[in-house]
Amino acid sequence: MDRSPPEIRTTRRRLRACHECDWLVALPPLHPGEQAECPRCGHTLVSRHHRPAQRSMALALGALIALALAVSFPFVSFSVSGIGNRIELTQTATSLIDFDQSLVAITVLLTIAVLPAVYLVAVVWLQFGLLRQAPLPASRSIARSLSHLHPWMMADVFIVGALVSLIKIAGMAEIELGISFWAFCAFALLLLFTTQSLDADWLWFSLAGEPLAPPGTRTGEPASRQGLAGCATCGLVNRLDDHGHCRCRRCGENLHARLPHSLQRTWALLAAAAVMYLPANLYPIMTTTSLGRATPSTIIGGVVELIQMGSWPVAIVIFVASVIVPVGKLVALSWLCLMAKRSDELKAATRTRLYRLTEFIGRWSMVDVFVVAMLVALIRAGALLSITPGPAALAFASVVVSTMLAAMTFDPRLLWDTPPAEATRTAQGRPR
Repeated sequence: MDRSPPEIRTTRRRLRACHECDWLVALPPLHPGEQAECPRCGHTLVSRHHRPAQRSMALALGALIALALAVSFPFVSFSVSGIGNRIELTQTATSLIDFDQSLVAITVLLTIAVLPAVYLVAVVWLQFGLLRQAPLPASRSIARSLSHLHPWMMADVFIVGALVSLIKIAGMAEIELGISFWAFCAFALLLLFTTQSLDADWLWFSLAGEPLAPPGTRTGEPASRQGLAGCATCGLVNRLDDHGHCRCRRCGENLHARLPHSLQRTWALLAAAAVMYLPANLYPIMTTTSLGRATPSTIIGGVVELIQMGSWPVAIVIFVASVIVPVGKLVALSWLCLMAKRSDELKAATRTRLYRLTEFIGRWSMVDVFVVAMLVALIRAGALLSITPGPAALAFASVVVSTMLAAMTFDPRLLWDTPPAEATRTAQGRPR
């Protein structure tokens, strides 16, 4: 069954307030394969897909099957001088607990398996109900959770971390990839396709319809100037109360004219990330024991070691992910916070693109944490060859999480807010 797009089933105009610049627009009729972008900042408002329910449900079921295979068979094994070890996927997290790295272990397990599995089950639950034309219980609450889970699923980042770790030890031992490794690669790919195939606009229309926009709503203007706010979860435009708050009429999400204390929270998280970045680079992130000799290695030390081994591409990946990206995010978000109250529309577009970039690349800094998790679980041959995590692992994971939260708490709509004095001059200069 292929339901018609909501634009075809109704003649009313459907309005959206851009989540990045607050511009209020009317969505045009969309056909499968088309998308609507904000005319002010270029942010994608809606992407229409062909057979959205069947497409995302099939991909989600395929991803769940691949994940089940990935946790049921050996992931990878190594052998050196007659001594070897074979691990399963979950051991990349559980092995860290033996070295008092429980928080890092929980982070690894959540991001590579638990949260993706919850996301996929939620997609199947929602789409199955819609195909039956009878949404299952709690569908609206489950649909709300999808957008919150999405940034924390890092199966694709883990694959890169696993490949980096295998390249690092390829010269020291024989490596054999198990069925689980290839199954997890398929899982990461299917998970990515599932997230891209989800048509949130169609999903919410099918779950709860679409109430009319508040009376007097005008397109081609910022929503906040009209006392309105667009829901970042379901897209519906809502009328704010006198205090600039309300609950979305369709999904129940808390809405604000601007995220409360956005700059203060972003600054606090950036300060925490900056403080944790020092021990993350000064202390060893792991210690390698070879023939009874222990050699601690920092993040930069690991990059230098890869260069000496001739693995320039891998060294560049680690340097970019573990050094350039975290520092770049700290600098970029700090600059955006400083410029938020002195922005103008000409520069706001460029600054918004910078914000999108920082939000996109932040999760890839987890590569080094996944490298440590992989090597600690795999290389356990006693005094002959073993790897243990260092104190920098937790500090660096904290940096990654803090910078991701900082990007989430920063409200990019602040970049487009015209200062009061300038807004007054603009209004006075308009012809009547």
